[in-house]
Amino acid sequence: MNYQKIVKNKIQCLICPRTCVLSEGQMGFCNTIKNENNSLILTVLNHITSLNIDPIEKKPLYHFFPNSPILSFGTSGCIMGCRFCQNYQTSKSKIEANKLPYIEPNEIIKIAKENNIKLIAFTYNDPIAFLEFAINCAKVAKKEGIKTVAVTSGFINPEPAKEFLSYIDALNIDIKGFSEKFYNKNCGAKLAPVLDFIKLAYEMKKHIELTTLLIEGENDFEDEIKKEANWIKNNLNENIPLHFSAFFPTYKFKDRKRTSYETLKKAYEIAKKEGLKNVYTGNLTTIETSSTYCTNCNKPLIIREGYKIKEYNLENNRCKFCKTEQYGEFSFH
Repeated sequence: MNYQKIVKNKIQCLICPRTCVLSEGQMGFCNTIKNENNSLILTVLNHITSLNIDPIEKKPLYHFFPNSPILSFGTSGCIMGCRFCQNYQTSKSKIEANKLPYIEPNEIIKIAKENNIKLIAFTYNDPIAFLEFAINCAKVAKKEGIKTVAVTSGFINPEPAKEFLSYIDALNIDIKGFSEKFYNKNCGAKLAPVLDFIKLAYEMKKHIELTTLLIEGENDFEDEIKKEANWIKNNLNENIPLHFSAFFPTYKFKDRKRTSYETLKKAYEIAKKEGLKNVYTGNLTTIETSSTYCTNCNKPLIIREGYKIKEYNLENNRCKFCKTEQYGEFSFH
């Protein structure tokens, strides 16, 4: 990948909108890209912090092969500066990449195949921070008929985004808060490039689900949730799933209050009222707010308790009751 250019004897990284300009030996904001011998290298290439088999609902993806295991891995580093990061131990880790376990893409795919797993996820930290590694893995996965999932902030420039998306089947993209003020103050980033990335993924016909982590008094305002729901409806469509998840005090927000279920439920109801058909609450949830309902007759199609499926009423992506086709991919053919 050649997302770099020379700027006054330094090298500028063009992967994310930060466009860091790096002197010899300097690391980017992400702590994964380094100027080495006047060229950018990915220090975490083929190095991982963890490799686990998760339920796909944990990503969260509720409309993409539900009840399937997914082989999930990540590295260290991140392109975002979220003060409320729920995974800062790895995303903000300064551990040297060569001290992390080494694994090549074909070995990851081999592990998936040995365990009869048909999905892999780039997750735990943002795959934009290990873009080259993620693309290399996705290329091998594609050849082997394994589907790829990216869990990402979507903070990426258009050209690398197009290449990345060409190898990705499904995404859960964070909308951290629906205002530039929130992104600027709490993430050291911008909302606009994220919305552009979401629209690009939609235009490229990728499976998309969205997540907003709600922090009381920061991004749980009714007007912002209304704007977010209407943006999804008007720029994508009303069937795109939106997950609201609860913040737990951590990192630089240790003094903040954990999000209540009542706050999630209120956001859930606002988004539903604004016309979104597939809304969920995440890490604080009930059967009501984690289940999938028919977009036409409103009968329960997938009844969930936590990550467990208690009842399943879909036949070939269609409601068993009224035969309406639902958004998503629900079974391997």
